[in-house]
Amino acid sequence: MRENDEKIVMRIGGRSFARQGRTYVMGILNVTPDSFSDGGRWNSPDKALRHVEEMVREGADVIDIGGESTRPGYAEITVLEEIQRTAPVVEAVKARFDVPVSLDTCRYETARAGIDAGADMINDIWGLQYDGKMAALIAESGLPCCLMHNRRNPVYRDFVQDMMQDLREILMLAEEAGIHKERIILDPGVGFAKSYEQNLEAVRNLERIQSLGCPVLLGCSRKSVIGLTLDLPVEDRLEGTLATTVLAAVKGCMFVRVHDVKENVRALKMTEAVLGATDR
Repeated sequence: MRENDEKIVMRIGGRSFARQGRTYVMGILNVTPDSFSDGGRWNSPDKALRHVEEMVREGADVIDIGGESTRPGYAEITVLEEIQRTAPVVEAVKARFDVPVSLDTCRYETARAGIDAGADMINDIWGLQYDGKMAALIAESGLPCCLMHNRRNPVYRDFVQDMMQDLREILMLAEEAGIHKERIILDPGVGFAKSYEQNLEAVRNLERIQSLGCPVLLGCSRKSVIGLTLDLPVEDRLEGTLATTVLAAVKGCMFVRVHDVKENVRALKMTEAVLGATDR
């Protein structure tokens, strides 16, 4: 694999990531009091850093730091509060660990502060559509980004066709702002503006999303689609998450975004061995 071949490699921080043939693990660090799965567990600096140390030891390839809960019915916080939660943690993680850091935000001001603190990637759950300044900031920074499918009005005529068109429009926004396509990862947005059936359909159609020419991140970890399928509470959704992780690898996703790093890394290692991947 050639380091300078951008069709094969994406640079995130100081590391190279294969755009095909390997599925990487993005470990979730929610520095929030109210996230649906782990709210309040890591919202002090010491706890956050200990959790990052644990995730890195277990094999996380990227750490994704978020300062605002996006669970159903979440309370929106101010930009200042989001910055105060995330920027110091980004800076501390970059100072202490050799791991790329993604910042989960849809706000320009938070992204700007995070980039100044050392963030290597922006993960925007609104796919550049929440804040009109976000696209230009990402283009100017030259950083990679993950752009997620989401919409304010979750009414679809044909769900898959409409989702694909929404993603095309996101890519057009990125192109118009000057974000190079080889720096973009797409996320189908499981759990966002979708019914239970539509969430399953989004996962079934991962290959169609890849046909847009960008690698894909799948984020199903502990989400309600798993809880509804298995009739289980948040704390008992590991096996369901692992099933989606294995499926992501089989379908060629570049990343899975997960809470339980160790178990997902093991599941991917076994899956890739069966698939014939040898570089893990």
